[in-house]
Amino acid sequence: MSQELTRNFCIIAHVDHGKTTLSDRLLQATNTITAREMQNQMLDSMDLERERGITIKCHPVTMSYTAKNGTVYRLNLIDTPGHVDFSYEVSRSLSACEGALLIIDAAQGVEAQTVANVHLANKQGLKLIPVINKIDLPSADVETCKKQLEDILAIPGEEAILASAKAGIGIEDILEAVVARIPAPKEFNDDILRCLVFDSLFDTYRGVVTYVRNFSGTIEQGTPITLMHSNGRYEVKEVGVFSPKPLKVDRLNPGDVGYLIGNIKAASDVKIGETITNSQRPATEQLPGFKDVTPMVFSGIYPINTAEFEQLRTAVAKFQLNDPALTFQQESSAALGFGFRCGFLGLLHMEIVQERLRREYNMDIIATYPSVVYEIRRTNGEVYMLDNPLQMPDPSVIEEIREPMVKAFIMCPNDNIGDIMQMVMEKRGVCEHTESLDGKRVMLRCDLPLNEIVVDFNDRIKSITRGYGSMDYEYAPYRAADLVKMDMLVNGEPMDAFSCIVERSKAEARGRQLAAKLKEVIPPHLFKIAIQAAIGGKIIAREDVKSVGKNVIAKCYGGDITRKRKLLEKQKEGKKRMKSIGKVDIPQEAFIAVLKSDTR
Repeated sequence: MSQELTRNFCIIAHVDHGKTTLSDRLLQATNTITAREMQNQMLDSMDLERERGITIKCHPVTMSYTAKNGTVYRLNLIDTPGHVDFSYEVSRSLSACEGALLIIDAAQGVEAQTVANVHLANKQGLKLIPVINKIDLPSADVETCKKQLEDILAIPGEEAILASAKAGIGIEDILEAVVARIPAPKEFNDDILRCLVFDSLFDTYRGVVTYVRNFSGTIEQGTPITLMHSNGRYEVKEVGVFSPKPLKVDRLNPGDVGYLIGNIKAASDVKIGETITNSQRPATEQLPGFKDVTPMVFSGIYPINTAEFEQLRTAVAKFQLNDPALTFQQESSAALGFGFRCGFLGLLHMEIVQERLRREYNMDIIATYPSVVYEIRRTNGEVYMLDNPLQMPDPSVIEEIREPMVKAFIMCPNDNIGDIMQMVMEKRGVCEHTESLDGKRVMLRCDLPLNEIVVDFNDRIKSITRGYGSMDYEYAPYRAADLVKMDMLVNGEPMDAFSCIVERSKAEARGRQLAAKLKEVIPPHLFKIAIQAAIGGKIIAREDVKSVGKNVIAKCYGGDITRKRKLLEKQKEGKKRMKSIGKVDIPQEAFIAVLKSDTR
C-alpha cells in the first residue's frame, strides 16, 4: 500500500480516560479482530495490566479501514500508557507517529497528565485530534470540556469529536477524522533504508523482537542490516506487523510500523531510539532518537530465601531485556544477605517490576525502603551521586548534600485547595502559582523534593480530593538541603536494611515511627532489647522490647524467703550477663513486615 494511504497515530490521555476501550472499538470497527476473538482490554496482554486496569507497555496494531469515499487506508495505531511513571513509553510511541488522538473524559475534563502528553506531542510536531469520551455518563459536561480545551491546551473546541468508546458512539467519526486530518508519512528523496527502533522484547525461542517504524526504503527477510549507534551488523530473519498478534509479511514498506527478528542474541545490543539501515547502502545520518531514561527511585531487592540469589539474578537480567528503564547492580546486606540495588522511574514502576518478578519468574522477594539519588559535594571539591544510604561518607568530609527536586502540577477541586497546600508544606514544598481552570477546579504549580513524593503523595491527593485530584510532575534541578543519615540500632547493632537519608527536622518523627514498628515485630527475648534511632552518635528515638518473664520461684512453696531471693538474684545476674553478650535474633518475617508496611 502506498505511503499516501498510510496513517500512523497513537492514543494519548490521562489515566483511566478510556484509551484502551477506544482502541478495542477501533479494532472492532475495522474488522481487525472477529467478534469471537474480542475481549475487553484487547491490547493489554499482561495479566497485571488487566487486573489493575492500566496500560504498562505501548502496543502497536495495524488495521485496514475503508473510508466513506471507498478508499482503503492502512492505519497503524499505538496504544500508550497514561501513568506519569511510563511517560517514556509515550514519548517513544509519539516519535513513530504523525498524529495522535487526545482523549478527554467528559466527566473529569482536562487532567494533569493530559497537559503533559499534549506538550510531548507538540514537541514532536504531531497533529492532535481531540476526542471527548464518555459523553453517555450522567455527569458528562461537554461544554466545559470544550472550554478547557481552548483555555488550557489552546485547541479549538469545535475540532473535538464527541464519543463514547463503551457505547460505540462516534467511532466512525474518529476513523474519518484520522484519515482526513492526520498527514501521510513524510517521503524521503531516496530509497535508502531508515528504521527507528521504538521498543524491543526478548523471546526465548526467537531472540530479540525489535519494534520498528520504517521511514524509508524496504526491509525483508535476508536484508543485511547495521545498527548505526552500536555499529552492530546482523541479518533479518523475519519481518511482520501486529494485527494485533504478530503476523509475518514479505516486507515492511516506507511508513509501516511492525517488527523485525534478526540474529540478535541480547536485547541490550539494540538500543531504544537506534536507527537501522541497510549494510550495503547505509544512510549517512541517524534519525532523531530519544533521551536516555534515568532512574530516579532506588530500592534494594533481596530473595526471601537466600539460596535463591542466583535465580533472582537470572530473573532480573531477563526482566531488564524487556524493560530498558530498569537498572540493577549487586549489593549485600548483613540482615538480608545478597541482593540487587535496582533503579526505577517512579514508585508505580517499582511496584510493577516487583509484582512481575513474583508472578512471571516465581520469585519470593523483599524490597527495602525506596530512596532517591543525592548529589554529595565533599570538602575537597569532589562531587558524586549517592543512591544507597549505606555509602554515605562521614559528615566531617561533606560540604553540601543536594537532593533532586520536581516541579509538580496538581489539579484539584476549589474546595480542597487549602488541604492540598497544607500537605505540600508538610512535604517541604513551595506552592509557586495557582491558576483557576474553570469555576470548579484549580491547578497548583509546586516545587517539591522528590524524596517526599516518592511513597504516598499521589495516594494522599486522591484521598483528600475524593478521587477528583490528579498530579503530573517533571524533574527540576538539584537543591541543597539539610539532610542526615539515620541508622536503626537493635541492642546496639546497626540494622543496615532500615538506614535512610532524611531531612534533619523530620528525622525524629521518622525514627519514632520505625522504632514503634520494629517493637511490634521483634519477638521478646530473655533480656530487654533497646531499639534506637540514631544520627551519628546521637540517639533521637527509643523503644524497648520487654524481656520474657520466667517464673523461677514457681517450684518454691512455703519455706524460707531467702531461698526465693537467692533464685531471683541469680536470674537477675543471668539476664545482665546475657544482655552484654546475647545476640538478638530478628526473624526474616520482621524485616518483611516493616519494609512492606513502609512501602504501601
